Amino acid sequence: MPNVHSADGTVIDFDQAGSGPAVVLIGAGPTDRNANADVAALLAETCTVINYDRRGRGRSGDTPPYSVDRELEDLSAITATVDGDVQLFCTSGGAFLGFRAVAAGLRCAGIAVWEPPYVLPGSRPPVPGDYQRRMTELAEAKDHGGMVELFMTVAVGMPPEFVVGMRQGPYWEFVEAAASPALMYDAELAGDFSLPTTQLAAVGCPVLIIDGGTTPWLTQASDAVAAALPKGSRQTLTGQQHNVEASALVPTLSAFFTRS
Repeated sequence: MPNVHSADGTVIDFDQAGSGPAVVLIGAGPTDRNANADVAALLAETCTVINYDRRGRGRSGDTPPYSVDRELEDLSAITATVDGDVQLFCTSGGAFLGFRAVAAGLRCAGIAVWEPPYVLPGSRPPVPGDYQRRMTELAEAKDHGGMVELFMTVAVGMPPEFVVGMRQGPYWEFVEAAASPALMYDAELAGDFSLPTTQLAAVGCPVLIIDGGTTPWLTQASDAVAAALPKGSRQTLTGQQHNVEASALVPTLSAFFTRS
């Protein structure tokens, strides 16, 4: 497996496949790069796809103490492996990292984002101000199931009774195993989940915001993000859930990333 060393020496592991315009995939939540594997495989038919494990996930290392700046350095090290222009695909909370990195000066020719989870006032219950502290306390107590439950109910907004049912399914074992430190790091990166208008205004490259139209608060967030960007545009893949099907998403991504 190829890898790079970030500025603090942490090994960041990635897969690379395909040819054409270079695209780095950024995931989030209790996942590693396997969550983007189907997108990577299909997108590699038209693009050079770099699918990496963020710090503390999958095969990548994790050098304490954590800071958001270290994640920016990780992404910079990944993009430095590419000659020429690099573009980003950010799925869900990966947008928090992608936008922050580009606003801070990461070279980028374009960004596509699937349903960025910023919480607009009145669109749904807000994320409580103690979310990050509670996530850190659960991580320190090694209560990984509690971390996933907090994420699902408070950040995602899922009804608690749905989470009870999820605990009985085979998916739960995977997300629980991936919860720490991923969800703790994401909580720090997300902050209060509010729309970062100043940050978005500093993103000068073309950006395509995509949603499925099935979750109203995410649609509202997608509209607001696109409006706040200097070169933002919108597209809806009608009927797609937040856990979007790669076969439905990739044609739109390919058209954007291979635009002339």
